[in-house]
Amino acid sequence: MNHVMRAAAAASILLAAGGCALMGGGKAPKNLMTLSATAPSPGPIARSGNAGESVTIEEPVIAKEIRVTRVAAQVGSTTVAYIKDLTLVDTPDKLFKDLLAETIVRTTNRVVLDPKQSNLDPGLSVSGRLTNFGYEGGQGTVLVRYDAALSTAGGTRVETRRFEARAPADGTAGTVGPALNQAANEVATQVASWIGNGR
Repeated sequence: MNHVMRAAAAASILLAAGGCALMGGGKAPKNLMTLSATAPSPGPIARSGNAGESVTIEEPVIAKEIRVTRVAAQVGSTTVAYIKDLTLVDTPDKLFKDLLAETIVRTTNRVVLDPKQSNLDPGLSVSGRLTNFGYEGGQGTVLVRYDAALSTAGGTRVETRRFEARAPADGTAGTVGPALNQAANEVATQVASWIGNGR
């Protein structure tokens, strides 16, 4: 199927949700989707670190069209719809922040702090923009893209890098949800590897 036919098919699937999907209202969703870390859990954790070694994860900045609990779908260069019967437990910025923090805990030896705990040790700060978190109608994939910034205490050093991952889906809730979780985990793992065990 070529890109034009895929885009048309995706638009048909997504817009079939009707006014409820695009304009709100209707019954409460039967199921809610969250992001869950796929990196192996190390079990009980007790860690300590020297001053400046901890990592604080900030909520990423996100665009208005994805600052909702619906999953966005790009069905044209200027058209955004939402996946039918797929609702998130929270907005993507909060879900991705929690996933990233958990992935760093699982895959590095870093002490990971919430922004409310940053006064304990300013250390490294991870912030950024979650520019894509949804379905690409013309491609048959979901895309998660995160433009990350890593800064040391006092801003003496700042690094930026773009991370992204895609996973196949057909535009239905049953495939888009798992694909988003897969792609988000791939991005979180890339970021955790970038931060590493020491800088």
